[in-house]
Amino acid sequence: METHQSHHILIVEDDARLAALTCEYLEGNGFKISIEGDGARAVERIFNEKPDLVILDVMLPGEDGLSICRKVKMEKDIPILMLTARTDDMDQVVGLEMGADDYVAKPVRPRVLLARVRALLRRADAAQSSNNESHDTQVVRLEFGDLIIDSSMREAWLNNESIELTSAEFDLLWLLAFNAGRVLTREEIFTALRGIEYDGQDRSIDVRVSRIRPKVGDDPMHPRRIKTVRSKGYLFVKEI
Repeated sequence: METHQSHHILIVEDDARLAALTCEYLEGNGFKISIEGDGARAVERIFNEKPDLVILDVMLPGEDGLSICRKVKMEKDIPILMLTARTDDMDQVVGLEMGADDYVAKPVRPRVLLARVRALLRRADAAQSSNNESHDTQVVRLEFGDLIIDSSMREAWLNNESIELTSAEFDLLWLLAFNAGRVLTREEIFTALRGIEYDGQDRSIDVRVSRIRPKVGDDPMHPRRIKTVRSKGYLFVKEI
């Protein structure tokens, strides 16, 4: 069994039974779990306890999950996995726009939740390790005219102005730019960024691309830098 004794997860969920079952399942897989049932207290707890990951329900008493996600992401780069209604695509899209790193639809399937949690933590751990290690033999900075992307600093600049990117947006931008000139399929992107197979339905990559485009100076209606290749995936253009 894979264990993560050092990883602390805060579950923000007002359904006490669901929170308890999720807590029991994740603890059985080696995680340290805390639970918060009131949205009004969630932000303070997240900032004070600094969990490695937050599982955040959209519908909460006191303050809704979307507002909590936005406040947290403005201050901290803590991975957030949102729980959304299965039929509500808008919750999923808005959650991603607020900076959520991933989402799982209710009713939650434990194995799916566990896979998403592990994938997010692997990505966060890899990003931290990348920041801490020497990059002498690695490509850490990519330049495309007025656009500069630096993986060691996890920052990007357009016309010498810093670009505001969520952690998930930066990871996607770096992946596309590092493979400039080559079409990346959605399957490749999902495997690289989330460690799971693409189910053909998930819209998170498309939402993030649409948010990244204007930030890197692309025209969302007629993109030249990040092109959609119909029925395949995305292409980052080397020269525009």
